[in-house]
Amino acid sequence: MTETCIKDIDDIEDIVSASDVTPNERYSARKHVTTRNRKSKRKTDNLNGVKDIHLDSIVPGTQSIFVKTWGCSHNNSDSEYMAGQLATYGYSITEDKLSADLWLLNSCTVKNPAEDHFRNEIKKAQELNKHLVVAGCVPQGQPRAGYLQGLSVIGVQQIDRVVEVVEETLKGHSVRLFGQKKLSGRKTGGASLSLPKIRKNPLIEIIAINTGCLNQCTYCKTKHARGELGSYHPDDIVARAQQSFQEGVVELWLTSEDTGAYGRDIGVSLPELLWRLVDTIPDGARLRLGMTNPPYILEHLEDIAKILNHPSVYSFLHVPVQSASDSVLMDMKREYCIADFKHVVEFLKKRVPDITIATDIICGFPTETDEDFEETMQLVEEYKFPSLFINQFFPRPGTPAAKLRRIHPQEVKRRTKKLSELFQSYRPYDHKLGEFQKVLVTEVSHDKQYYVAHNKCYDQVLVPKTEELMGKLVEVKIVDTGKHYMKGVLARDARIARPDGVPPPLRHGEVSGSDILTAGCDTNTSISGPLWKYVAVIAVMVVVLSRLCYLIGLKLAQ
Repeated sequence: MTETCIKDIDDIEDIVSASDVTPNERYSARKHVTTRNRKSKRKTDNLNGVKDIHLDSIVPGTQSIFVKTWGCSHNNSDSEYMAGQLATYGYSITEDKLSADLWLLNSCTVKNPAEDHFRNEIKKAQELNKHLVVAGCVPQGQPRAGYLQGLSVIGVQQIDRVVEVVEETLKGHSVRLFGQKKLSGRKTGGASLSLPKIRKNPLIEIIAINTGCLNQCTYCKTKHARGELGSYHPDDIVARAQQSFQEGVVELWLTSEDTGAYGRDIGVSLPELLWRLVDTIPDGARLRLGMTNPPYILEHLEDIAKILNHPSVYSFLHVPVQSASDSVLMDMKREYCIADFKHVVEFLKKRVPDITIATDIICGFPTETDEDFEETMQLVEEYKFPSLFINQFFPRPGTPAAKLRRIHPQEVKRRTKKLSELFQSYRPYDHKLGEFQKVLVTEVSHDKQYYVAHNKCYDQVLVPKTEELMGKLVEVKIVDTGKHYMKGVLARDARIARPDGVPPPLRHGEVSGSDILTAGCDTNTSISGPLWKYVAVIAVMVVVLSRLCYLIGLKLAQ
């Protein structure tokens, strides 16, 4: 600005020239001005977006879920709990995988084939564009596996949070929940036993009394998933058993990775728990004790024998031997010798008449020689186990045994075949032909032609498929025998009786611990949920429709 201008202008208002409109003229002209609303870009975008409003918004608890499980009874119990929580929240549990909105896959890591099936099912779900949640021992034991990346995961001790994980997954999010349940800094058995569940079989309650184990077997991947021993308090187990019998259950299965180790972490023992449970079992109902490894049953043999002789407890015990060679057992870190296993078998056979001992054997462990395998053959020949689970060795990733040099696969197959032929060569039930036995009917045979019952020794007895028999105790005459079963017909004047004080079971798909009737496995009927769920859904729909009407009104007003 020049010096002349600086001298002439003393105030900024002096910039206004003499020819400009005066303030009085400006104000008097206002009445002639027509105002127009400026269109907001944001509002215009909203109006243009009316056509993009979706009325099929994700409302939690209204979708259908397909649940599939691999592996042991512990895994099956976990799936029952997860299905129960989802159904209680309002989700529909369906067996029709193609119509389901989300697949919940609960995996097993014991053997390669089980994991292969699990992986294939994941691939199938992805090809069908299904929402997917994975659970069980595979993701827990190897969470960084490539084919699990980007998927929602529920850890084995986080099943009580399945509703949260499913809800977020349906929104398009990926959730991974691991970690352990702890009480006063100590690992517990896992999620609460009082959670709602949908029993696969309404007549059978599966209770996991503990999780994990105390062993460090060199071939075992399950240890990586289930971890160290964590036991439930006896009060919680007994309460769950009592509730089950009140809901029509007639058969109680106790399960874990090693039932014999139960309670060592909380200062109680397996016999203490069993004696308490025996007092809760109604007359005519049954308890089945799950798998126990030899080291932790040895000191309890006296009590275990007495318990297995109890009329409400099956005279049955699953004791895996894995090999009859001490050198192989040492390489497996099984923490017992073959003499210990034989002592368990001989003691129980002597004290428990007609007891059934089931066992497992691994063929082709890397350090197993021909001589070692022959010792195993001799063991089976000696005891002729009526129930024998024969497995080929599979090197599981991350286990010490996976680093050992493998026996040639053809040799492993040869040994497996030879042992299988020995097992098939004897018939354990022929001597029972013509016997009269009391059996408890609980299942349907695989071919759907018979009902499946079990006698005191937990032998499988096929009975006529007569509806009135299901869930009842009845006397039958054995008229035929096979390798894995007996067939029975009703004895003359046989009394068909439901266990004392046990009501009819819940309906198939009905949620345990809930007064809400469901139809979780009926693909034509949705599981009913709490009333507030439906009120919430209606409220959301009202809000969405009100907003839509408002936006359309604005659009038309233009």
